[in-house]
Amino acid sequence: MKKVWGAFRIVGNVLLYIFLAFALFSVVLSIATKKDADGAATMFGKQMRIIRSDSMSKCEQTDVSKFKIKDLPVKTLILIETVPEDGAAAEAWYAALEEGDVLTFRYKYTEQVTITHRIVKVTEKADGGYLIELAGDNKASEDALTQIIDTSKTESFNYVIGKVVWASFPLGWLVYALRTPVVVVCLIILPCLIIIAFEIFKIVSVLGEGKREKAAAEAQKKEDEIEELKRRLAELEDKEKKEVDTDGKTV
Repeated sequence: MKKVWGAFRIVGNVLLYIFLAFALFSVVLSIATKKDADGAATMFGKQMRIIRSDSMSKCEQTDVSKFKIKDLPVKTLILIETVPEDGAAAEAWYAALEEGDVLTFRYKYTEQVTITHRIVKVTEKADGGYLIELAGDNKASEDALTQIIDTSKTESFNYVIGKVVWASFPLGWLVYALRTPVVVVCLIILPCLIIIAFEIFKIVSVLGEGKREKAAAEAQKKEDEIEELKRRLAELEDKEKKEVDTDGKTV
């Protein structure tokens, strides 16, 4: 039974540490992130977004093995290095772009939308600026269309927000899940209840063990008192025998 309780305690401690790490991550993420004018969160100087369509999901028709940023399934968290605000710095930033880079940009069809696609081609214009052709990796997706952005048109509805420099699906799933009440219950409230239950079991176990030890101590004390009484009675009986003379009379 003690081994079973020991296993329960270990599991309870592990769950507690996982929960504390998760809570700490949530707090740090909340403190470190803030919303910009576009409604996207920024963290450590990088814009943070969640992939919401399958246009950049893995596709056998597209080889991305040689690129730093590979397939981006739905719910992937991406960090974006935004285009510098300074004109000269922005021009140098665009000049460093190459085929295979993944950009997040605003593009207008019937309405303006935010898209994350891979650069297919970059062409420098004779009169300044660049023509950037982008397309989604997943050729089977309805959102895998081709877009062309002219960086010289600064007032256009079509413009680059920045380049994707890092991506994580597990972290994106976690951030996305935090916005769902059911998942919050499963990931936060339920573990809390489990941990509370384990702590109650531990307290009850300690109290029960204390009561058992106290009862055992009291029982041992009574046994010791009985043994002491028996010993004294034996001494008295032995003393009486010694005081009896040879003819059986008491002196």
